[in-house]
Amino acid sequence: MDTMTLWHLTGWEFATLAFAAFLVGFSKTAVSGANTVSLAIFAAVLPARASTGILLPVLIAGDILAVLTYRRHAHWPTLWRLFPAVGAGVVVGTLFLVWADDAIVRSSIGVILLLMAGVTVWRRRQADADVRSDADGRAEASASRAGRVKARSYGVLGGFTTMVANAGGPVMSMYLLSAGFRKLGFLGTSAFFFLIVNVSKLPFSAGLGLIDGRSLLLDAALLVFVVPGAFIGTWAVSRINQRLFERLVIAATVVGGLQLLVA
Repeated sequence: MDTMTLWHLTGWEFATLAFAAFLVGFSKTAVSGANTVSLAIFAAVLPARASTGILLPVLIAGDILAVLTYRRHAHWPTLWRLFPAVGAGVVVGTLFLVWADDAIVRSSIGVILLLMAGVTVWRRRQADADVRSDADGRAEASASRAGRVKARSYGVLGGFTTMVANAGGPVMSMYLLSAGFRKLGFLGTSAFFFLIVNVSKLPFSAGLGLIDGRSLLLDAALLVFVVPGAFIGTWAVSRINQRLFERLVIAATVVGGLQLLVA
């Protein structure tokens, strides 16, 4: 029995999933947060709950490619600041998934993303007095109490949203933009962040029954489409200036939030 028969997929449905996998590769190496479109596609073609487990290995493949491309640009102090709060968010998200209704989860995350996009647009118009940038374009939020609170808040939200709907990309995008990251620092830090977080989610997802032999068979068929997306993203990002990059990230976040609300 082939994969399409196993999941009762038509040719068009498989092609749609293949495009979503391609978009994962592109988003990981070009416009982080755009993979919320992939999330919506997977949830539309497949059972909503099962789609999160199937999408996770595809995201990890994109993360690996992004790390290989941007590993020199990661800002580890920012990552260490985020991880404890993200871990707490993943645990809360796991507990939430045990009983939560899909519609409530998606609507809640959609509202959160739209609110954060609005706050980020407002913040980008203000003087970033609490940001220090280095010569490579990497940035670090100040060690002030406000900066620590912001990191913890975004970390918990990021862990929660990535666990319940693989929708942590826009949350972290908003945090990194608000912290003043430039393109390469943004992509390098985001790549390591999501590789570590998504790999840590595997046992939780498997324990919830979201990853099994059937889901991995479909993943194996889709992973091949992630690679060309990542290569095209790497080619495209060098041709996107910083202002356009920020606008695309925010636009992707808004689109993802709206899709979650109407799904």
